[in-house]
Amino acid sequence: MIKLGEKIKSLRKQKNISQEVFANYLGVSFQAVSKWENGYTLPDVTMIPAIASFFGVSTDELFGFNQFEIEKQVDEICDEAYRYRFTDSARSERILRDGLQRFPGNDILLNNLLYTLDAQTRSDEVISLCKTLIESTKDDSVKYDACRILVECYKQNGMNDLIKSTLEKIPEIYFTKLTLMASLFNGEEQYKAAQMQKRLSAENLIDMLIVTGKCLKEKGEAQKAISQFKIAQGVMDAFADDFVEGKWFNSTIYDFTQEQRKEIERLLNE
Repeated sequence: MIKLGEKIKSLRKQKNISQEVFANYLGVSFQAVSKWENGYTLPDVTMIPAIASFFGVSTDELFGFNQFEIEKQVDEICDEAYRYRFTDSARSERILRDGLQRFPGNDILLNNLLYTLDAQTRSDEVISLCKTLIESTKDDSVKYDACRILVECYKQNGMNDLIKSTLEKIPEIYFTKLTLMASLFNGEEQYKAAQMQKRLSAENLIDMLIVTGKCLKEKGEAQKAISQFKIAQGVMDAFADDFVEGKWFNSTIYDFTQEQRKEIERLLNE
């Protein structure tokens, strides 16, 4: 496998640009670029997507990896990390960072990593990583997910003036890839997609019922608000008999929504 520094040097010369021009694009010194190309140091992992984007190649091409094998191994890493995303985010983060040691700058791993980072205590890292993915990824699903996570981070940290311009980058979508996979595939792929989408849909429905209830409560429509909160409770209760699909999850929707249940009880008692 070709060394990263050698690949960067080769691509730079193909574009017929100097180290200074390349360095200015990345916001680093030309000395840093020189050290990369000579194998003394490596670029920061968050810069890899931007480097790949500049040269018009994938991050896997940049490292000389076999695309098919990389996608397979990345999927396995993400599946393992996803099992702990809701119950042990630190463990999920470690799994993904170990993966990034093997496949630096991989868009899918970086996208999954965002889900393990607390948007308030680690807002700088979340914002930086989101912006990197938005600007450099060639995968629209990664780009728009990074946009969504970024606006949520802005909201949680009181940066409301930055939300609208970021939201405008996201198209209105009325279906998901997982929904189509569950409808069109068969066997294990269909089952996995259905399980993933079931969880996402349930989480979104519960969240939207709570948001709707809060809005109604603020407007003084207490009975309507109560109805939304009770529907949300009913949705959560409906999953009490659900099972953990251990290949992809480490908890049921019922277990995962305990905090929302406490919030609803507080809202109903106010």
